[in-house]
Amino acid sequence: MEKIDFLALAKEAAKIADDKKAENTVILDVMDLTAIANYFVIATAESTPQINAICGEIEKSFKEKGVTVLRREGVNSDSWRVIDYGGLVIHVMSPNVRQTYNLENLWKDAKTVQTDTVEVLKVQAAEKVKEYTEKLSKIVAEEKKKIAKSAKKISKKISKTAAKKVSEAKGKIKKGIKTAKEKVKKAKRTVKAVGKGIEAFSKTLVKKSAPKKVKAKTKAKSKVKSKAKKTVKKKK
Repeated sequence: MEKIDFLALAKEAAKIADDKKAENTVILDVMDLTAIANYFVIATAESTPQINAICGEIEKSFKEKGVTVLRREGVNSDSWRVIDYGGLVIHVMSPNVRQTYNLENLWKDAKTVQTDTVEVLKVQAAEKVKEYTEKLSKIVAEEKKKIAKSAKKISKKISKTAAKKVSEAKGKIKKGIKTAKEKVKKAKRTVKAVGKGIEAFSKTLVKKSAPKKVKAKTKAKSKVKSKAKKTVKKKK
């Protein structure tokens, strides 16, 4: 009888489980810890139909290779199915059952076997990280360009507004200076007009007072002459 490679079967069972969307699939090497098996495959399925699909596909694939199931447990269970191939025992469990029984902790001294699927997932994850990093870098670069463009527009707008405000201020100052000059000119004209009025009024006063002085002098002279004549007559 041909020797069965249980490690290869364990890896294939893990791959089938992952292909059927199982979660947290692990392979434990227990050959140094127990005589019941060499490897355990443990996988989580979210529903009974998913448990059935995973187990059915594993049994079908192994049967095609001529590997026969030795024992099945939990066939009528909707939360935990066990398929025993002698050197390999496969456990497909619901999340609650897996958390409750915690087989990984029970067999914590077992070695974890890295599967090809895990390696592929690592490569895919690295590629995804690289892809997302590149996309993120492009997005960041685009956002930087948008921000710079917006900042430039805002700066330009502020400059225009500031220039407009300065222009308006200059216009107001210029207008104020012009108004002030006009007021000064008007004041000068008013002062000049007042000065001319005062001068004219002064001349009028001089003209009116001059005849009275002449008459007073004439009258004084007449009195002197009259008095002189009277004095002469008395002497005679």
